[in-house]
Amino acid sequence: MQLTGAQALIKSLEMQGVDVMFGLPGGAILPVYDPIIDSSIRHILVRHEQGAGHMAEGYAMVTGKPGVAMVTSGPGATNIVTPLANAYMDSTPLIVISGQVATGSIGTDAFQECDITGVTMGITKHNWLIKDVDDIPRVVAAAFHVATTGRPGPVLIDFPKDIANTMMEWYWPTSVEELDLPGYHPVTDGDPVLVAEAAQLISAAHRPVLYVGGGVLKSRAAEALRALADLTGIPVVTTLMARGAFPDSHPQALGMPGMHGHYTAVTALQRSDLLISLGARFDDRVTGKISAFAPEAKIIHVDIDRAELGKVRRADVGIAGDCRLVIEELLRALGAKGEGPVVQDLAPWWSQLHQWQEQFPLYYDDAEGGAIKPQNVVEQLRDAAPEDTIVVAGVGQHQMWASQYWEFNHPYSWVNSGGAGTMGFAVPACIGAKVGRPDKTVWAIDGDGCFQMTAQELVTATAEQIPVKIAILNNAYLGMVRQWQEMFYGERYSEVYLSPDLPDYVKWAEAMGCVGIRAETPEDVGPAIEKANSVDDRPVVVDFRTDAFEKVFPMVAAGQSNDDIVVHPDQKAPVR
Repeated sequence: MQLTGAQALIKSLEMQGVDVMFGLPGGAILPVYDPIIDSSIRHILVRHEQGAGHMAEGYAMVTGKPGVAMVTSGPGATNIVTPLANAYMDSTPLIVISGQVATGSIGTDAFQECDITGVTMGITKHNWLIKDVDDIPRVVAAAFHVATTGRPGPVLIDFPKDIANTMMEWYWPTSVEELDLPGYHPVTDGDPVLVAEAAQLISAAHRPVLYVGGGVLKSRAAEALRALADLTGIPVVTTLMARGAFPDSHPQALGMPGMHGHYTAVTALQRSDLLISLGARFDDRVTGKISAFAPEAKIIHVDIDRAELGKVRRADVGIAGDCRLVIEELLRALGAKGEGPVVQDLAPWWSQLHQWQEQFPLYYDDAEGGAIKPQNVVEQLRDAAPEDTIVVAGVGQHQMWASQYWEFNHPYSWVNSGGAGTMGFAVPACIGAKVGRPDKTVWAIDGDGCFQMTAQELVTATAEQIPVKIAILNNAYLGMVRQWQEMFYGERYSEVYLSPDLPDYVKWAEAMGCVGIRAETPEDVGPAIEKANSVDDRPVVVDFRTDAFEKVFPMVAAGQSNDDIVVHPDQKAPVR
């Protein structure tokens, strides 16, 4: 069967089971847009290429399937660099197809030419420049294989315009061996000797903690993690990227560690004698000052990316492998110990943990007659939403409040930008999440600074009939920057004020075809949420005018030890 390169590309995507893609056409990619008309793939036309990338990320994070985005050459390609970097940091499977000038023009500074494979070399697992039309099916199959196996991540296929118009004889590779990926051999099974050593450490520990990262979600290991926690009775902390991997309602859940983590989660890591790190990478936002992090703890580190083992903290037992498979192997190793207890008596450890939980719960001052507290907005949103609601956050204070005050009891119900910290992520990502899970309620909790970066994608949501809900915690500031300037720069507020009224978010929402709602007093919050929840045929934007000077607590200052965690001023400071 003879196909053009463009037809072969679209057919290859169909062969991979792609049902939706996000994109924006332009000159170099234009030939590929013609066969989309006859394809089963739904194409969602975005208003900016960055939106296409973040939508694909949101789709991938809630479905587990790779997100697909397509853009044109030059500025179209560079506009999607940020989502690629974001996906690379957060291990999100993403397939980006970029148009390129004709092969004969590459290197001549042709109109809208950009060396996008060079630009993205450091922020993709791999990228390809198609030079031969016959390579298209093989490269597409290889791209999906690389993006979704081992440690997931983004890939890019650069597609010259003349290749799109060249004829080829259709075929489809039938085995991995045909993909021409020398040296790419992801390890999945853990070393049995190391698994046995890890089981011995777990059995001997008196103050163990399961330190759970996003890799548990990537490997679909939530059920196995629950079994390990139930078997051992060990407390569990879930990082920002792992929220929902273990139910917050479970009595062994301590919440989130890190710079703005729950006090007990942060302190449990510090006082632990064994950290069982599952799919976490000892990120600086979790460890604080690395030389002072968990000084008495031995380390079991499980990660599918061997390069993460020993990168930040040396592991006593480092196991390269898929988290789900390794946890299942650990369960078998622990279960083989006979009828006696598989761990030490953890009652003294739990007594200490419960004392910390009682002494230093999450806290904010919600005195009557004051301004709307952002934490209260999150609590009311949570209480009025279905339990399996998908929550998407931007980056900043609102992200931390969302992670702290929402109760996540289901995996794949939390979508945010962790490693890259990309402002503007929430609006497009929540659209992608809703496309991937149209059966779920999707709330984006955004800040006014983040919202202004990508709000135009709500036009996409309206045009494509994607009924997402956006809560803007509008404090009229770049809130996290303001918090740092208040605490560490002597209240010298440099370039952080945004104004609560410019723009008018209700009018802006209405201009984009959304329902716009404003809540200005604490009494307005409940009715505004109720009204937003009653709308299911179009996007909704709620402008919550929140307390401008509310800060996120607890907090560990950058570069400081987690022992120096700061709690809310109304709480008694911890004794060290």
